[in-house]
Amino acid sequence: MSAGLTIQLIAILISVACALLGVFLVLRSMSMLTDAISHTVLLGIVLSFFITHKLDSPLLIVGATLTGLLTVYFVEVLSDSKLVKEDAAIGIVLSILFSIAVILISKYTANIHLDIDAVLLGEIAFAPFHTTEIFGFKIATGLVNGFAILVVNLLFITIFFKEIKISIFDKALALTLGLLPEVFHYLLMTLVSVTSVVSFDIVGATLMISFMVGPATTAYMISKNLKTMLVYSSLIGVISSIIGYHLAVFLDVSISGSIAVVIGVIFFIVLFGKRFKKYVKIEEAQNL
Repeated sequence: MSAGLTIQLIAILISVACALLGVFLVLRSMSMLTDAISHTVLLGIVLSFFITHKLDSPLLIVGATLTGLLTVYFVEVLSDSKLVKEDAAIGIVLSILFSIAVILISKYTANIHLDIDAVLLGEIAFAPFHTTEIFGFKIATGLVNGFAILVVNLLFITIFFKEIKISIFDKALALTLGLLPEVFHYLLMTLVSVTSVVSFDIVGATLMISFMVGPATTAYMISKNLKTMLVYSSLIGVISSIIGYHLAVFLDVSISGSIAVVIGVIFFIVLFGKRFKKYVKIEEAQNL
C-alpha cells in the first residue's frame, strides 16, 4: 500500500470516528469542550509518563482519558454554579490544567523525548512510517488505532442510540424512563477523550478539532434528523479528507492544514447556500 493511500485511509477513519461523536457534541452545545479536552489530556499523559517512564505505555491513554473526564467535570461544576458562563469555564479549566502540564514538562522532562510537540501535535504525513506488526504484516499504527476507535464509537452509538437520543433531547423523559442520562453523558465524554488522544497523536490537535466540530456543524445546517446528521457528518469528513490530501499534494503544503481548510470551505459553502435559499424564499414571499 502506498504512503498516499495510507494517509488518506487514516484520515478517513479518524474523520468518521470524530464526526460521529461531534454530532452529539454540537447538539448538546459542547463543541468547544473538544478543544479543552485536546489540551488538558496532556496533563494526564505527563502524569502517566512519570509513573511508567514509557511513551508507548497504554497507561498514557488511561491517564489522558481520566483527565478529559476531569475537565468535563470541572467545567460543569463551574457552569452549574451560575457564577461563570460555560465558555468562560472552559477557558479557565483549559488554561489551568494545560499550564500545569507545560510546567511539568519543562521542569522534569528536559532530557527526555517528551515535549509539547511530541505529545500534542501529530503529523499525518509521517503516519505511514509508524508501523505495527500484525500476523507477520507491517501495518501503519494509525490505521490500526483509527480503525479500532471507529469501531468502538460505532458500536457505542449503534447499541445505545435510543438512550443517547432521548438523553440529549429530553433529559426529564430520560430520567422518568430510568435511562440515567448522566451515565450516558460521561460515557460519551469518555469516548471523546479517548478519541481525542488517539486522533491528535496521529493527525494533530488542530485537525482533530476540525474533524470533531466542522462536519457535525455543517451537517446540522443541512438536516435536523439525528441519523441523517450522522451520515452527512461522516460523508463530509470523508470528502474533506480525500480532497484535502490531493490539494495538499498539488500545492505542496501541509496535509493536515489542507484538510482543515477544506472542512471550513464546505462549511461556508453550505452556510451561504442556506442563507441564499432563505433570501430567495423571502423575496418570493414579498412578490406574492
